[in-house]
Amino acid sequence: MIAEGAETVVEIAELSRRFGRTVALDGVSLDVPRGVVFGLVGENGAGKTTLIKHILGLLKAETGTVRVFGLDPVRDPVKVLAQVGYLSEDRDLPDWLRIDELLRYLRAFYPTWDDNLAEELRQKFDLDPSARIKTLSQGQRARTGLLAALAYRPDLLVLDEPSTGLDPIVRREILAAIIRTIAEEGRTVLFSSHLLDEVERVSDHVALIDHGKIVLCDPLDAIKAAHRRLTLRFDEPLSRPPALLGTSRWEGIGHEWTTVCRGSIEEIHGRVTGVGARIVEEHTPSLDEIFVARVGSQQPAGVEA
Repeated sequence: MIAEGAETVVEIAELSRRFGRTVALDGVSLDVPRGVVFGLVGENGAGKTTLIKHILGLLKAETGTVRVFGLDPVRDPVKVLAQVGYLSEDRDLPDWLRIDELLRYLRAFYPTWDDNLAEELRQKFDLDPSARIKTLSQGQRARTGLLAALAYRPDLLVLDEPSTGLDPIVRREILAAIIRTIAEEGRTVLFSSHLLDEVERVSDHVALIDHGKIVLCDPLDAIKAAHRRLTLRFDEPLSRPPALLGTSRWEGIGHEWTTVCRGSIEEIHGRVTGVGARIVEEHTPSLDEIFVARVGSQQPAGVEA
């Protein structure tokens, strides 16, 4: 859901893609408004990376349309990519260059390159300019890739699993840099991650993708407001979960059962009364709890191919 009048940076309509018999994307429609941090979450193989490759113009839509800044990224790759910063999960950087050589090389391609920002980020990320890229640790490679993606101040920053394999300190550095780009200049970040606490901490909007379909897409606040985690108590023990509208997974046995339920507070309380239970515990669920309730499996782990 996009606010009326908001400018849209990425517009995807009824996008589908197959790889042989495998359906990677199935009628995906998605709008990313300007000036937000947009988190894309889903299990391993759900379609996150495939979707990002369409946004970057690396894959052509089989059916449906993709527009970035109003342009087709396959037909107008130069115009689109000039406005996009990208950090892949592979941290694909030229091993033979030093960090300072890489930055000088990239600087020549981008008129908007900001030397002051590049140096500020280099110091913030504690990167030695004379270090050769092939000698960098995984965390240092990720920081170098993020520096390169941010230094020319792109209108859209695309991050594919930016925190994979990184320690918590490095993850916090990356998240701080993401927030900075949005807070200071109102630009847009689209990132995929299997770390739901990370997505919840920084995102304004969230899209949940499962088996190539968008299951949920809304501002994070609206998503959380539309779900409640409840523990119900029944006077008589139950041998199976109760039939309560808006739920898909239950935990519990006997008198007490716990679930994440969709709907307004008034609706949920009415449903609980209708099944002969009372609420003994209630709170706003985390994004992880909502994910498990909606997709019906555990938090995703690992990185999709």
